[in-house]
Amino acid sequence: MEERSSCSCSSSGFLLQLVLALFLSLFLFLDSSMAATAAPPSAPLNTTQASIMKELIAMVPNSAWWNTSDSNPCRWDGVNCSSSNSLSVVTNLTLSGYGLSNSSIFETICSLDNLQFLDLSKNSFINLSPRFFTSSCSMKAGLRSLNLSSNSILMPLGDFSGFPLLEVLDLSFNSFSGSISTQLNSLPKMRSLNLSGNSLVGDVPTSMALSLEELVLSSNQFSGSIPKALFNYRNLTMLDLSQNNLTGDVPDEFLKLPKLRTLILSANNLSGNIPGSVSNVISLSRFAANQNYFTGLIPSGITKNVKMLDLSYNNISGVIPSDMLSPVGLQSVDLTGNNLEGPIPRNLSSTLYRLRLGDNSLNGTIPNTIGDALALAYLELDSNHLMGSIPLELGKCKNLFLLNLGSNELKGPVPDAIGSLDKLVVLKLQMNSLDGPIPSAFFGLANLNTMNLSQNSFTGELPREISKLSKKTKLSVLNLQGNKISGSIPNSISLLTSLIELSLGNNALTGIIPTMPIKLSAVLNLSHNHLSGSIPSNIGLLSDLEVLDLSYNDLSGEVPASLASMQSLTQLVLSYNNLSGSIPIFPGHVEVTDTGNPGLKNGTGDNGKDTTSGKRTHGIFITVVAIAGALVGLCLLGAILMVSYSKRIYRVEDEGSSTEEAVARIINGHLITMNSIHTSAIDFSKAMEAVSNHNNIFLKTRFCTYYKAVMPNGSTYSVKRLNWSDKIFQIGNQQKFGNELEVLGKLSNSNVMVPLAYVLTEENAYILYEHMHKGTVFDFLHAGMSDVLDWPSRYSIAFGLAQGLTFLHGCTQPVLLLDLSTRTVHLKSMNEPQIGDIELSKIVDPSKSSGSLSTIAGTVGYIPPEYAYTMRLTMAGNVYSFGVILLELLTGKPSVCDGIELAKWALSLSGSPDQREQILDSRVSRTSAAVHSQMLSVLNIALACVALSPDARPKMRSVLRMLLNAK
Repeated sequence: MEERSSCSCSSSGFLLQLVLALFLSLFLFLDSSMAATAAPPSAPLNTTQASIMKELIAMVPNSAWWNTSDSNPCRWDGVNCSSSNSLSVVTNLTLSGYGLSNSSIFETICSLDNLQFLDLSKNSFINLSPRFFTSSCSMKAGLRSLNLSSNSILMPLGDFSGFPLLEVLDLSFNSFSGSISTQLNSLPKMRSLNLSGNSLVGDVPTSMALSLEELVLSSNQFSGSIPKALFNYRNLTMLDLSQNNLTGDVPDEFLKLPKLRTLILSANNLSGNIPGSVSNVISLSRFAANQNYFTGLIPSGITKNVKMLDLSYNNISGVIPSDMLSPVGLQSVDLTGNNLEGPIPRNLSSTLYRLRLGDNSLNGTIPNTIGDALALAYLELDSNHLMGSIPLELGKCKNLFLLNLGSNELKGPVPDAIGSLDKLVVLKLQMNSLDGPIPSAFFGLANLNTMNLSQNSFTGELPREISKLSKKTKLSVLNLQGNKISGSIPNSISLLTSLIELSLGNNALTGIIPTMPIKLSAVLNLSHNHLSGSIPSNIGLLSDLEVLDLSYNDLSGEVPASLASMQSLTQLVLSYNNLSGSIPIFPGHVEVTDTGNPGLKNGTGDNGKDTTSGKRTHGIFITVVAIAGALVGLCLLGAILMVSYSKRIYRVEDEGSSTEEAVARIINGHLITMNSIHTSAIDFSKAMEAVSNHNNIFLKTRFCTYYKAVMPNGSTYSVKRLNWSDKIFQIGNQQKFGNELEVLGKLSNSNVMVPLAYVLTEENAYILYEHMHKGTVFDFLHAGMSDVLDWPSRYSIAFGLAQGLTFLHGCTQPVLLLDLSTRTVHLKSMNEPQIGDIELSKIVDPSKSSGSLSTIAGTVGYIPPEYAYTMRLTMAGNVYSFGVILLELLTGKPSVCDGIELAKWALSLSGSPDQREQILDSRVSRTSAAVHSQMLSVLNIALACVALSPDARPKMRSVLRMLLNAK
């Protein structure tokens, strides 16, 4: 297998993600739409069916959500009827998302013998009533559409004989198991079959009726080759076989499917050439075969009919056909991560919306005809060998959201026309040979979120126009390091209120350090310049900053004591300056490097260890420069809080200053849990005393600070603090927050940190949990808390985490995680993980964020690549973050190492077995052949989870199943 080069940050676009889901949904309910929109019949329901419907009310646990106030059941929500003579009968019943779990409800529904459409999706059934598969269920005879998707049904696929009129069957996202042989034989009218997201094994079934139009089998464990018998289904319009274990060549017989519109073969182990017949299916609009092992050339004329094409992450070679990007109507082409060479075709369609050619071996120049692609929103040409200058015609692409030309051989100045792309959100030109001044027009781009111009040869001073960004920009990441920029840092830099990362290292900057943006929270890197003067004490106001690097400058004077009060600081690098005096005493979690300052005296840290070596020795040196920092200001109260002893309402006084008013007043202190052990132990006054003492802090995450609180009876609890004063939190709606916590508190899963109680003040929110914290996964993997974790412990952590995440995604209202990383996964023991911070997505208000990627999406290294375009939390995004954690467990490496994201690095080595060996942590993988084999199996799962395309990632339920099978 040929080597794959480093992965880019590309992913299938947002529109592509939605097409399949929207199409299936429309098709599924096409036949019911007329009934659903028709006026309710005036005729009353017949007596028998009226009685059945009243029985149903008693069986729906959330019946309060079901509008049944009308005396006529035909006017209830989700109920449609048809009239016959003077009476009506129920023909359509939709009870989706009502929390149903008792399969006995099928006994009642079976008596609705005129039912044509039944939707029980998004409930919690674990099995089906035996009567459902017998002739005594009279409802079956007339049923045309059955939707049982998104439940928890764990059983073999039953025999569906007795459904003679069934046209639409959706059993997706359950846990149906076993193989398919004859279970679907007796469905002569079948048009749409969706079995995706289950545990089905064996060969791809070919026993359905030839009337089938849609077949969706994705996210199962089907194996073997694609059977030629599938090509007997001449009416197929959609065929989705993605995310299985299919192997071998694909039969080149697609001309036998003249109606095919969507073909998805992604994320299998298919090999050989891309079938040439695909190019000649006139009806085919979308073709995705990404993440396989296809070789050979791109078939000629493949985009003649296809509008959306994804062949990314294969081993396709040769040149891109000259006419491939030119057809009228072409929307999206993704060829990322192949072995393509030669030039980019000059003829580009004006309708092309997304073009991703990154991570290949393309050469030549960017054609000046790029300006013909007027609809371009996403252009990614990174990690190639493109030469020459950036064409000024690129400025004609006014719809560009993302422009990534990084890691090429481009040179010359950047045309000012790029500064006219006012929709641009992400601009990446790093690692080229671009020179000249940085265009001042860049700092007028109102929507720009990320600007990475690092590792080029830009000269001149930082544009004074940088101040223009302060009033309207969303810029959160500015990386200009590794250039030849001179002059001073403009004072207007402080006006960039959305900035969370500023990297100006390795330039030729002079002058003093000005006031920095107050919201910097990830990185401030000013190293390897010629900055002089003293370190400003106001840097200590950057309470959210995590990494501060001032090394290799000409700074003098003392180290300000204010730096020691930076609550989120984890790394401070002061090496090779002319600093003098004594180093302030920093908390134990701060790594300080101060070598190369002869006049600087080393003190004794608060851990009692002498720092005469020039470096604090409490932990290993952090090499990650691009670590995202805490976004929430968690400033400690300056004095011990006096708390009254009421369990419900308190007033807290600031005893540190008798001249000031009370600094906070508790609005509510609530117990959520009904467990008598906790209700008798929790003392809110003790909890509040604990958070007033910084010595009780045992963990900081991006959004929270954790304190250990000892109750009067000796039991311990964790108290997590959020700061309401940060604008990203929903302020002034404590009741809503309390309601959300009450719901989360009723969850029950051993791998999820579930709130037991909470306290709300005017300034902060405090949440109480059981204290079973032995450290985080990050601590055990990367911070030297123990010897090397063995594989059984790592596997148990992975499996427990998958169980918890599957549980959260499977809730009636799925719980999405804002920040899933090894720092937010707590360990009860060496192999028992608990997911923390589950409530954050409920209380963070994206509309009040600074526009920063990391504000809403979590920690750098775990943020799914599509977030740059969608700005939405999704299940697929959580799966990506989980995949990064799996990679950390497999490699022993952090999520970002030497500036490279772990997921990208692993994907770049995933092309051949030999390279995959380099991914595994050899300290663990070589302990036994069994461990080595299991780690390789889990690696396949991890790589699937970090797929660049969101719709190529497995669902967590499938991930859990795959992990179980890997053991």
